[in-house]
Amino acid sequence: MNETAQLAKFTAEMTYDKLPAQAVAVAKQCILDWLGVAIRGAHEEPAKILRSVALKMCGTGDATVFDGGSRRIDAYNAAMVNGAASHTLDFDDLHNASIIHLATVVVPAAMAVAEAEHKSGRALLAAVCAGYEAGARAGEAIIPESYFYWHTTGTAGIFGSAAAAASLLGLTAEQTNMCLGSAGTQAAGLWEFLKEGAMSKALHSAKAASSGVFSAYLAQNGFTAASAILEGEKGFCPALSEAPRLEKITENLTYADLKIQHNSFKPYACCKHAHAAIYGAQVLRCRHGITPDVIEGVELKVNNITDFLINNPAPQNVYGCKFSIQYCVAAALLYGRVGIDEFSAQVRESEAMQRLMAKITVTKDAEQEAINKAAPDKLASKIIITLKDGTQHAMQVDYPKGDPDNPMSWKESAEKFMTLAEPICGRQKAEALCALVKNLDEADDVAAEIKKIF
Repeated sequence: MNETAQLAKFTAEMTYDKLPAQAVAVAKQCILDWLGVAIRGAHEEPAKILRSVALKMCGTGDATVFDGGSRRIDAYNAAMVNGAASHTLDFDDLHNASIIHLATVVVPAAMAVAEAEHKSGRALLAAVCAGYEAGARAGEAIIPESYFYWHTTGTAGIFGSAAAAASLLGLTAEQTNMCLGSAGTQAAGLWEFLKEGAMSKALHSAKAASSGVFSAYLAQNGFTAASAILEGEKGFCPALSEAPRLEKITENLTYADLKIQHNSFKPYACCKHAHAAIYGAQVLRCRHGITPDVIEGVELKVNNITDFLINNPAPQNVYGCKFSIQYCVAAALLYGRVGIDEFSAQVRESEAMQRLMAKITVTKDAEQEAINKAAPDKLASKIIITLKDGTQHAMQVDYPKGDPDNPMSWKESAEKFMTLAEPICGRQKAEALCALVKNLDEADDVAAEIKKIF
């Protein structure tokens, strides 16, 4: 049996009753985290533009547009607009080993189909776990080589949305295989947009989420596709990597340890590759009472991916700043936090920010690269702060806050959610959403429960 077929069979047969308790708990956390960033992110310019265009072409339905209102549309377009909204803030989760923001493609697809088909909370949780499994495994098979050109959330992430949608439609293993085949042939997402800080990242998640939904409905209706889309000679993995690790697709394929249990969450609203350095900056700032005026210089030692992706000493706009490790670390040292407000125009253009950024150097470091090669889930960095009196403070960070080895609690995730959602939809609705997700396995009809709130 080929790798795609094995993965399709595993995800098609995944049910709530087979899930470990920890997987259920993390799945709820993933959904809650996604809802917060989607609701708040819906009001960012990229999401507003995409939503405006999509709504002119969409049909009616039972799937909610999570922008704080009560608009409902068809599942395909709901997955698209919600997928875009949840990826505009760079505040969404990450599966480190595959470098995929899985929630931003899996959850909007799963939520849209669950509402459209009036599925239960248990079915939704199983689908989310299935989606994380498929997306993460496809991503791990092509990382790190593909990442130079290809945005993994858009490419491998599409397998996650497809598996989640297929799960909710109750597709057989054979139908799910066809679903993955249709999804894989639509995979896309190039990094070129980063040079200009353009809006394409939101489009990547939008298309990956909606195309997964489309692929599932196609398979349900008998549409055929490549049965070996992942491993085939002209398939996904060989196309995106010269030496794909196909074993990652089926390695330890077991309910005992699902990929979703290794997910990480973001306490900082920026690229995850900056988080290790940010966390180190926060810890050293607090531990030693460091203020910007006593800093002589800051050196950041990073791996190769971090260097080519976010070594950006002169970002030109808000998106550029989110992909500038210099900016993010400077914000942490100035304010002790790196949330949404730290990327405002006032902060970006301030003299204090520009002065501190000029003191930060980034070095591509063999030790950090070796750490990442040995354990791809470690997006590690080392920070060295030199003070004007010659004192140095250094910290190696393998697991920043939010990683599974340094996790965010449910309480911390709920606080993040309320901070994001309450200003948009009010405290009552935000609290009701939080309670719904916490008790999702008790919901008989997800659509009905959401309609009670919106």
